[in-house]
Amino acid sequence: MTVRIGMIGPGGMGQAHLDRIRTVIAGGELVGVSDIDPGNAKRVAEKYGVTAFDSSADLINDPDVDAVMICSYGPAHEADVIASIKAGKRVFCEKPLAPTADACERIMAAEQEAGRKLVTVGFMRRFDESYRQMKAILDSGEIGEALMVHCAHRNPTVPEHYTWDAAINDTAIHEIDTMRWLLGEEFVSARVDKPKKTSQRFEHLQDPLVLVLTTQSGTRVDDEVFVNCQYGYDIRCELVGETGVVSLGDQNQVVRRDSVGQHNKITMDHNERFWGAFVAEVQQWLDAVARDEHTGPSAWDGYAAACVCDAGVRALSADGVVAVEMMDKPALYA
Repeated sequence: MTVRIGMIGPGGMGQAHLDRIRTVIAGGELVGVSDIDPGNAKRVAEKYGVTAFDSSADLINDPDVDAVMICSYGPAHEADVIASIKAGKRVFCEKPLAPTADACERIMAAEQEAGRKLVTVGFMRRFDESYRQMKAILDSGEIGEALMVHCAHRNPTVPEHYTWDAAINDTAIHEIDTMRWLLGEEFVSARVDKPKKTSQRFEHLQDPLVLVLTTQSGTRVDDEVFVNCQYGYDIRCELVGETGVVSLGDQNQVVRRDSVGQHNKITMDHNERFWGAFVAEVQQWLDAVARDEHTGPSAWDGYAAACVCDAGVRALSADGVVAVEMMDKPALYA
């Protein structure tokens, strides 16, 4: 079965997905796009030879659209995800599922009313081979229980419209979800440490910052978020167990030795660093849609990450430890 896809918000991330669907991912075919900017929808539709819909509602309800990919701006996700659920269509939503936990609760309520899981959230790091090997080692028990995890999320730069809270709910959200998945438990508290600010930042940003999280069992996770590091896109993770340590390897294909020493290329953006993970997550989603099944991160995962982000944002604006507040997990997601 070829899954006919309608995409809402085909910007840079959306078109990166579309290019992979056309070249290396099997089982999917783009049939239409919609965008808040009609001009962009028309340009993308012409590029891919598909229909430019006048609205996201028209796209979602079109009988030729089997499944919906939502790659628009985060605050716009809620309405389109809920509309897709009400139309009975499976939806892949880029992170965040929604900017706040309240919005995610409304999405889960719609899914529970539908009686089945239809929403998959684009937390691609779960599909990265390095993180998957790290999880396999932890789950094997070979290094005992996890005591601490040290993370770093560094971007060369961000645009001026990057908001003061985006370091938590747009950047650190990746580590938040990945650590929930890696450790297999929820976070209960958040704190933000504020180091000396880089001169390369925009004035409204605290950059860098360190988000410190604690899990239900007491495992400590610290995440250095540095979004104007200048030199590259650098993702780091070191898991400290009782009897051993596991770290992500550097993402190099080759190591070069020359007159300046030994070195390797550093990736410059998320599409380059996590290309294989993006392919794997969308392939899994399309395969599941073809079987009329759900797989991958659920709306609950989107909600849980949003709860931690909410606590992190509160901690960023006020000193001290902030509790993570979450509802009990509904039966649909148990």
